[in-house]
Amino acid sequence: MKNLFDINGNVTVITGGTGVLGRTIAKYLALNGAKVIILGRKEEVGKEIADDITKAGGVCEFMKTDVMDAAAVQKNCDDIVAKYGRVDTLLNAAGGNMPGATIAPDKTFFDLDAQQFSRVLELNLTGTVIPTQIFLKPMVKQGKGSVINFSSMAAFRPMTRVCGYAAAKAGISNFTAYMATECAKKFGEGIRVNAIAPGFFITEQNRSLLTNPDGTYTQRGQDVIRQTPFGRMGDPEELCGTIHYLMSDASKFVTGTVAVVDGGFNSFAM
Repeated sequence: MKNLFDINGNVTVITGGTGVLGRTIAKYLALNGAKVIILGRKEEVGKEIADDITKAGGVCEFMKTDVMDAAAVQKNCDDIVAKYGRVDTLLNAAGGNMPGATIAPDKTFFDLDAQQFSRVLELNLTGTVIPTQIFLKPMVKQGKGSVINFSSMAAFRPMTRVCGYAAAKAGISNFTAYMATECAKKFGEGIRVNAIAPGFFITEQNRSLLTNPDGTYTQRGQDVIRQTPFGRMGDPEELCGTIHYLMSDASKFVTGTVAVVDGGFNSFAM
């Protein structure tokens, strides 16, 4: 019987792949047979990650890009198709936050910076739409492909502080459902669009928000732990299995979903 989880030779594109989560996911997929192309702005970091994965025995390369620049992303896509002949998976992991799009405990909604709010929406939401629009084309041409977006716990409930980020991630969940139907109805069942919603993982972006310099949890970090039935933060490797599933034929009849990987955070009420 066919191994439904086989991703050997799967040409996988990861935007924003130079962060803690992207690096871990890229290495896992490459060492399980995928041909991974990391797209990002940090060229030195990206090449270091690709070299590390290659030395470990995987197939991986880095291409510099800006997910807000359609021409740059199109050039990336053209180069990938010219070299590998196809694109099987797009993992939209690019995103981030800005101080002005958050509201600290000692601030109010009137302190929100509308320009930075808009920038966060663009980086996370439009920065998912543009790569999807471009990398979807070779998938449609070949009749098969999987798009996996990055949503968030903040998409399910309006968390304090992260006003812009939460709005953007809620938009990504909605966009995922919309695109699942759009693709299935117009391009056939071979094109699937899903999302993953990580719980809380320590990254460079949130480290100072969730942990103190000595490694103990801040008040915000303690609040997260109290809300998480598993009683801990997630390990980046714990995202890999769900992504592996969503890009493989094991999820062949799955589209439009947001897969939660959160240690129970979203199911906990009190």
